[in-house]
Amino acid sequence: MTAKQGAPRPAAPRLSELMPWSVPPLRLGRSWVRGPDPAVLRARWNALVTAEDAAARERLFRPSRARTLHSAVGQLPGQATPTGRLSRALGPCPEPVRILHGPFDRQWLLPDHRLIDAARPELWRVADARQLFAVEAGQVPQVPGPAVVCSALLPDGSSPAGRPGRIHPLYRRPGGLEPNLAPGLPEFLARILDRPVGPTGLIAWILASARHSPDGTTVPLTADPAVWDAGVALGERLLWLHTRGGYAYGPHAGERPRMPGGRRPYVRSALPARGLPGALGYDPDEEALLLGDGRISPVPPDAWDFHAGGVRVLETWFTERASAADPAQEGTLAALRTTAWPQEWTSELLELITVVALLAELEPQRAELAERTADAPDIAPDRLREAGILPAPVAARRPASVLDHHEEGPEGQFALL
Repeated sequence: MTAKQGAPRPAAPRLSELMPWSVPPLRLGRSWVRGPDPAVLRARWNALVTAEDAAARERLFRPSRARTLHSAVGQLPGQATPTGRLSRALGPCPEPVRILHGPFDRQWLLPDHRLIDAARPELWRVADARQLFAVEAGQVPQVPGPAVVCSALLPDGSSPAGRPGRIHPLYRRPGGLEPNLAPGLPEFLARILDRPVGPTGLIAWILASARHSPDGTTVPLTADPAVWDAGVALGERLLWLHTRGGYAYGPHAGERPRMPGGRRPYVRSALPARGLPGALGYDPDEEALLLGDGRISPVPPDAWDFHAGGVRVLETWFTERASAADPAQEGTLAALRTTAWPQEWTSELLELITVVALLAELEPQRAELAERTADAPDIAPDRLREAGILPAPVAARRPASVLDHHEEGPEGQFALL
C-alpha cells in the first residue's frame, strides 16, 4: 500500500536529528568586515587603524555589546591574527578569507575575532579541505528553493529573505574525522539498504531529498535501495554544483561546472570600464542578462528565476555589488565601496550563471525523486527511535573537544582546548 492509498505517512526525521551538532549563523555585528572585494576590506581596515584619534576610531568601528575596541578575545582557529586590543592596533590588515555568504554568494571576510560579535569559533576549528557544511536555507512561503545548501567554504549562514537556519558540519573533527551523524545511523541504513552508507553518500541524499516543513528542515529516508541509489547519484551532482567542483565524484572528478557547447554564457557587450552598472535586467526573448550597457548571454529563463533563501540568486548577487550607496552609511567604513567593476566579478558571475542554470535543469529530477520516495517504503522517525538511533545522545549535539589544538588567547596567551 502506498502513501497515496493509505493513511497519512509519519513525519520524516529532521535534519537536526540526523546531523545532531549544529551551529547558529555567524553574527558579524558590523557589515564592513564582509564584502565581495578583498581590496575594499583592506582599505576599511587601514582607515580604522589610521584614524586621527580614539574617538574617530570608535566611530568607525561601531562598538556593540559583544565587541568594543577594548574587548579581549582570542584568535579564530587557524587564523594568525593579533590578539592585542583594537584600541591600539596598528599592524597590517588580517588577510581576508573566502566564505559563503547566503546560499550561493562567495564573498570575503576579515577573519579577526576582535571585529566579529559571534564568529562561531567551533566552526573555524573544524574547517579544512575535508569538511563540508550543510546549511539550512531560509524559507519564504510560496517561493521555491532548496531546503539545504552545501558548502566547502565556511558559510556565514545568512538568509537573504527567510529566517536563517543552522549550519551542520559533516565532520566533528578536522581531517574528516568523526562524522556528525546520529550514532549508529550509517550502519542502520546500510543493513536496511544492503549497501555501504558513508558520510558523503548520506549528505548527498540529504541534499537531494531535504525539504522545508513547519517543523524545520526534514529529510525523508527511503528503505528502497533503488530509490536510495537514485537519490545519492542526484545528490552527488548537486554537491558538485554547490561546491563549484570542489567535491566531485565519478565522471565529474577534477572538473568545474560548465554548460554544454553552444549554451555557455559569454559577455556579448562589455561591462563599463569605469563605474558600476546602474541596474540589472533580463531579456527573456534574447535570454540575456543586462548589466547597464553590459550584456551576458545565453542565460536560460530558469537560471534567471532560480531562487534560494527566498530571493533570486542572480539578482541578489548583483545587488550585493552594485546597489546604490546607503545615505545612512555615510561616514562609516561600510561607505568605503568598490567604485569600478573588477574583471574578477565578471568571471564569478559567469560561473554562478552556469551553476544556477545546471541546478535548475535538475529540478525535475528532484521532483521525481520526491514522488518515488513518497511511494516507496520509508524509514519513519519511530523506527529510528525503536532502533536506538534517535534521539542522539547529548554529547553528539555538542562540539567535540580538540585536545591537541593550540590557539592564541587574548593578549598573546595560549589556550589548550
